[in-house]
Amino acid sequence: MGPERIICLTEEPTEMLYLLGEEKRIVGISVYTERPARAKEEKTKVSAFISGNLKKITTLEPDLVIGFSDIQSQLAKDLIERGLNVIIFNQRSITEILANMQILGNLVGQAEKAKNLILEWQNAIESWKQENETKSNKPKVFFQEWDEPIITGIQWVSEAITLAGGEDCFSHLKDRKLAKDRIITAEDVKDVNPDVYVGSWCGKAMDWDWVRNKPEWLSTNFIKSNKIFELDPSIILQPGPALFLEGIPKLKEIFSSL
Repeated sequence: MGPERIICLTEEPTEMLYLLGEEKRIVGISVYTERPARAKEEKTKVSAFISGNLKKITTLEPDLVIGFSDIQSQLAKDLIERGLNVIIFNQRSITEILANMQILGNLVGQAEKAKNLILEWQNAIESWKQENETKSNKPKVFFQEWDEPIITGIQWVSEAITLAGGEDCFSHLKDRKLAKDRIITAEDVKDVNPDVYVGSWCGKAMDWDWVRNKPEWLSTNFIKSNKIFELDPSIILQPGPALFLEGIPKLKEIFSSL
């Protein structure tokens, strides 16, 4: 039932299919796949994020290719022109992430199992919300997902910060779907004066010296108190299971230690 040869152009459908016990359907994955760790050993790597090896993908004869984001639109177009079935999800909020994981479960005949996993995460979300009701002093958090230009967090990251007990300094930008619309300046960060800095630079390691020595930031609370943290992009910038299993719990751990 459902597609038998699936290529996942990003990590989150790979992780979800493994959680559903349907990893046998996966024939190709992204080179950026980190979760689960064994996927890197078991599956053929066929794509980066923006680009993919079209010859390798077509040779694998997938009956479905799953991707994420408008950024993959050209890759999706190239694959569609080669006669492949392509689904591109464009989830931005936590609600959309959960809904898309249910769709994935439905596609592979695991609707009930997907529903149960999602229910676990929804229960966790409700629990985190209740915890926050008793907190009066929430740290002001600046989340940075790119350095030049400075880009702040996408919607689900802003929502994750709130669920973890923090206050996103740039929450007014969270509904901006495109990264270019979440570009801010170093002065903007200085003006909001965050208590905490969380960096997760998409696709590369955070440059700690760059953060610590940014001239505009030297008088900010997070620099003066050295509240600077880095998160693995695979647990916070992937709109899938990792966000609930590790991303939000890690943010909670950071904020509770302040």
